[in-house]
Amino acid sequence: MTELRTLKVALLGCGNVGAQVARILLDDAEMLASRAGARLELIGIAVRDVAAPRDVELPHELFTTDAETLVKDADLVIELMGGIEPARTLILTAMRNGACVVTGNKALVAKEGPTLHEEADRAGVQLSYEAAVAGAIPILRPIRDSLSGDRITRVLGIVNGTTNFILDQMDSTGAQFADALAEAQRLGYAEADPTADVEGHDAASKAAILASLSFHTRFSLADVYCEGISSVTAADIAAAKDAGFVIKLLAIAEKLGATGRETGTDTDGATGVSVRVHPTLLPREHPMAAVRGAFNAVFIEAENAGELMFYGQGAGGTPTASAVMGDLVSAARSIVLGGPGRAETATGQVPALPISAAATSYYIGLDVADQPGVLARIAQLFAEHGVSIEIMRQTIQRDADSKIESAALRIVTHRASEAALAATVEAVKGLDVINSVTSVLRVEGV
Repeated sequence: MTELRTLKVALLGCGNVGAQVARILLDDAEMLASRAGARLELIGIAVRDVAAPRDVELPHELFTTDAETLVKDADLVIELMGGIEPARTLILTAMRNGACVVTGNKALVAKEGPTLHEEADRAGVQLSYEAAVAGAIPILRPIRDSLSGDRITRVLGIVNGTTNFILDQMDSTGAQFADALAEAQRLGYAEADPTADVEGHDAASKAAILASLSFHTRFSLADVYCEGISSVTAADIAAAKDAGFVIKLLAIAEKLGATGRETGTDTDGATGVSVRVHPTLLPREHPMAAVRGAFNAVFIEAENAGELMFYGQGAGGTPTASAVMGDLVSAARSIVLGGPGRAETATGQVPALPISAAATSYYIGLDVADQPGVLARIAQLFAEHGVSIEIMRQTIQRDADSKIESAALRIVTHRASEAALAATVEAVKGLDVINSVTSVLRVEGV
């Protein structure tokens, strides 16, 4: 029997995910060797504090604070530190010294992806980041490899478990946003500072990565339009439920224009890719509407494959470690077989379009005067802006003290350009019969 070669593995970071990766490398060494075709020897774990408590008991002699020396001696480097620096510098150093790199750092890949890929190409090494999007769900490799012979036209993703848990709690229990967030923090789904999650920044990083792979163009975080969920109210959730919808924070990347999803006046003739993150109403019968709790899902539309959905745990140490290990075994096999690192699939330069070019439907909540002719005036204004109303529902509201009556109006439009819809909302605000615009949310799947 041929003796297996040994590949040296350096691990940067030993948090929740890193600790599980180290455990798998040590506990499942024989299984990994049989699948990689080489023994994977963990030679060190770079951390800021070697004495800090860990979730997993690991050999003390593996820990070091000298990350730079560690990566220079490795064949494979796993970066799970997070942040931009020193992660960026260490990854570049590793690749320049001939190491393949596996990272779960979505912020770094979204911001510095082109630089990292260029260095990987120059060095002839593999750069992999399956764990950067949707945790344990194998989504990046299927997009890059399995669908490489197809044309993806649209991607919808629930890619942040924290926000999905919050919105699901609001939908299922009627909780206010603040209460649902507090419950997410109590259960460990949300950080003490949840800004990156609830304001959509985490999902935006993942949207840039999904768009880059799906449309073979390098998109950065700056190309992503981003809105979070902090302004979504229990009243919005209840009204959406009453109309047969559920609200999700979606990452959306879609091809628009003559060769994409929309043509003609919907996108004002623009051709390119719209990449955006925002709260979105989905019909309750849509497959994505059934994604509950902290789970993630990615829904893909392709010209030949049709509709595909990938579903699973989007966070957590063990699930995310599974994605890291898949990348690690793949990179190890490429070294054993002696081929070059897998090149990036960016082959074109499709422009990123502004949010105004997107084609969407809107859900609009209005508080209006309860008097004759109000509905007709509103409908006429929509028509004047070229926006067609699909659903209009009215509920009378009576103030118990003043006896003043108003009406809660809920409107769902047909698809139109984002620019036309935004202009319509602004015009509606100017009507003297409008007390207030209570909510404006986008709709998909209708």
